[in-house]
Amino acid sequence: MNILIFSWRGPGHPHSGGAEQSSHEHAVGWYKAGHKVTLFTSFFKGAKKEEYVNGIRVIRRGGQVFQVHLHAIFWYLFFPHPKYDIVVDEVHGIPFFTPFFVRAKKLVFIHEVAKEVWKLNPWPRPFNLIPALIGTLLEPLIFKLIYLKIPFMTVSRSTKKDLIGWDIPEENIVVIHNGFSNKPPVRQVKKEDKKTIIYLGALSKDKGIEEALKIFKLLFKTGKNWQFWVAGKGEPHYLKYLKRQVKEFGIEQAIKFFGFVSEREKYDLLSRAHILMNPSFREGWGLVVIEAASVGTPTIAYDVAGLRDSVQDGKTGLLSLPDPQNCVEKIRYLFQNEKLYCLLQKNCIKWSKKFSWEKSSRQSLNLVEKLTGKKD
Repeated sequence: MNILIFSWRGPGHPHSGGAEQSSHEHAVGWYKAGHKVTLFTSFFKGAKKEEYVNGIRVIRRGGQVFQVHLHAIFWYLFFPHPKYDIVVDEVHGIPFFTPFFVRAKKLVFIHEVAKEVWKLNPWPRPFNLIPALIGTLLEPLIFKLIYLKIPFMTVSRSTKKDLIGWDIPEENIVVIHNGFSNKPPVRQVKKEDKKTIIYLGALSKDKGIEEALKIFKLLFKTGKNWQFWVAGKGEPHYLKYLKRQVKEFGIEQAIKFFGFVSEREKYDLLSRAHILMNPSFREGWGLVVIEAASVGTPTIAYDVAGLRDSVQDGKTGLLSLPDPQNCVEKIRYLFQNEKLYCLLQKNCIKWSKKFSWEKSSRQSLNLVEKLTGKKD
């Protein structure tokens, strides 16, 4: 088969996250099965406009917001390219509107619907009201009016439920959980002497970093034998804002910002920490939850879409109300129950072994072959 993927971010993009990693892993799986895969994505400073990454042909045009979507339409309609058996329309808030210009078979790949995340956009006031209002209004209409007859692939039951709520037929939605590299580059090591909480992910409001700081502020008031590790990238101006908050909260002596970390350092930190804290407001799945589980580190997360799928409440972690005080109570409860903590650790290891990129890409390939009629 000849497969085309439209995605707003691709390999190497400075803001790529779990969704982009997932797309690439599926694409690599399809390539290894003998298919040709092209990824059309946004350009970023220092990137090549065209290159091959792990066998995938990557074409980069325009910026990640709006520009790449327009470039995709013009490139597909007016530039020479091979005939594609299927086109994957990857949605991150804004879809590529492929039903309007693609006649080939189509598949929508979506991690999560945006919903309340539109209101958590980083635009300065009062301009932040533009996506908050327009995005919230148009997102469900786009799905209801344009994508009702298009097959969907998503990563969790939570997202499937949201799509059904927007009139997408249940039979059109296939859930394929994200995999992960289930051979961590470090072994499970001894936990820190101090009670250690780690936040790992993009430093942005919708991912819950501000909630995490509020939670640790309340936690630190209960005793000084705590430390909080923050690992992940953020815009320089936003990182300065977060560090000002840390100082205002009076918790700077107990917090360390690691910035971007390598795969090895990531797993080392996850292994040494006692708990992964994930107070995100919405996720598609929560890849870092499974990564932490693989080294025996339970997660305490907000009970929201996606995280209620990747965290098995009471088995591999605990879910709290989307409220800092309730999250603090869950953290303290877990630290006071060693027997429960040890049980969660064992369950985490077992849970993580259920997932792999090989398994996920094999399932997605079966779906693609079925949709194109190429399946034997």
